[in-house]
Amino acid sequence: MIADKIIVPLKRFLLIAECPSAWKKFDLYLFRDEEVVFYIGQSHLAFERVWEHLLNGFKGHSIVGRFIWCNWPRSMSFTVELLSSKFSMFDAIGNDLNASERQLIQQHSPCFNVSLNNQPTPLPDSYLPANAPFRRRRSLNMLIHEAERAVKADDNKRWLESLE
Repeated sequence: MIADKIIVPLKRFLLIAECPSAWKKFDLYLFRDEEVVFYIGQSHLAFERVWEHLLNGFKGHSIVGRFIWCNWPRSMSFTVELLSSKFSMFDAIGNDLNASERQLIQQHSPCFNVSLNNQPTPLPDSYLPANAPFRRRRSLNMLIHEAERAVKADDNKRWLESLE
């Protein structure tokens, strides 16, 4: 079965250096938490574009990337969703990439999408805005190591719970 989408916690996404071949079909992506979609975008290879946002966040060239790093370590729990404009949920609009992105933006009203979005969702007060100072050093390697420790802790917790 071919998955319509991949949903991965940001902390796990950070541990994937190369795009898995099964993910190369995904051309749409979302950054979100449990309640709010922060950003929706498109790219012929969504995995690489997500990484560009993350890397450019350090330089201030990506508002969603900067937002993620300003809210670290809480943002480790955000999820990255990868979707394809070719799947059934977009059949009604002809599997067109631009139309699929537009449909997702209209459906979710993400906080940081201003184009195609008449009423962006306000950023929840519990988060720092993208222009806030970084709370941690600007070292991607350090953040990846923190994410790795968090993933291991989650896995250990799940394993211990399975023994009960």
